[in-house]
Amino acid sequence: MSQRTPSQPKRPLIALTMGDAAGIGPEIIAGSWPETVIHDWCRPFVVGHPEIMRRAVALWQNRVEVVEIRSAAEADPHPGRIPCLPCCRDDVLDVAPGRIDPRAGQAAFDAVVAAGGLAMAGEVDAVTTAPLQKKALREAGHLHPGHTELLAEICGVSDVEHFAMMLYLAPSDDLPLGPSGLAVVHVTLHTAMADALAQLSEQAVLGKARLADRFMTQIMGGQPRIGVCAVNPHAGEDGLFGDEERRIIAPAIARGRAEGLRLEGPVSSDSVFVQARDGRFDAVVAMYHDQGHIALKLLGMHRAVNVTLGLPIIRTSVAHGTAMDIAWTRRAETSGMIEAVRVASQLAGGRCAKR
Repeated sequence: MSQRTPSQPKRPLIALTMGDAAGIGPEIIAGSWPETVIHDWCRPFVVGHPEIMRRAVALWQNRVEVVEIRSAAEADPHPGRIPCLPCCRDDVLDVAPGRIDPRAGQAAFDAVVAAGGLAMAGEVDAVTTAPLQKKALREAGHLHPGHTELLAEICGVSDVEHFAMMLYLAPSDDLPLGPSGLAVVHVTLHTAMADALAQLSEQAVLGKARLADRFMTQIMGGQPRIGVCAVNPHAGEDGLFGDEERRIIAPAIARGRAEGLRLEGPVSSDSVFVQARDGRFDAVVAMYHDQGHIALKLLGMHRAVNVTLGLPIIRTSVAHGTAMDIAWTRRAETSGMIEAVRVASQLAGGRCAKR
């Protein structure tokens, strides 16, 4: 591990939640842990069950020691040591790999609640989450659709216009994005398509555009250009295929422009992401989950990072799920976790707590 001089800023302390123990969460943490660059960026530790993490380390055979700690302040990580703050019941040890199990759902829930609490108390600078299994979460008695909504509740943010899921893809040599990458913010999220249209509103569209502007301004150091998706084919074709563009989306764009936001649209979703890929837009506001997810994951599935906007804490995550079909076979891709930690470190660096 590289040595830091006294003039270098203190690395942020980041809590990594274990995710669903039956899925790939523990193994992508264990598999990425020896990467020394992670430890140059931050001081990570795991919130979960130490024995699950030891099993994940054994799977990778990477000679990493898992050390149980009693508080975030005790974390002393390096590429050969995983500090783990216990927060789960021992019944999670009986969960079978690749199986949906309420015990795994409860353990994943407990890890997120514990890490979120640490962040709210200022004991960590950011949280990076491994994927949880939504059905296992529900079978454990927790009705949150996913991490985003659960963390919003933990943080006391109840107005859906004030928080959002964003997928962020940083620029790279092999992808012709703009110099600051591409962000996609979703107006509706974990909901059935039949309900998504009913949840669209002028205020919701404008609220997500504001969040996209705020995030990309932080990343870019300047104001972003934001493309706002239509929801109907051909942007509604002047009302022929639906009137949401004229009735909801266009008025939201007009209000945003009046505030000084650099918004363009409504743009048909079959062209807005091509334009964004080619650098015309720094961010896109998508109307529903798959409209944004499919496009960004096609551009960079394993480099995309999930960032929760609008909360008083920093939270990033991988952009994929629990991958139950390959869990605990050492076939999981670790690059998404590495990138999620990198983005969390970048965001936390400017406000790293003095410890």
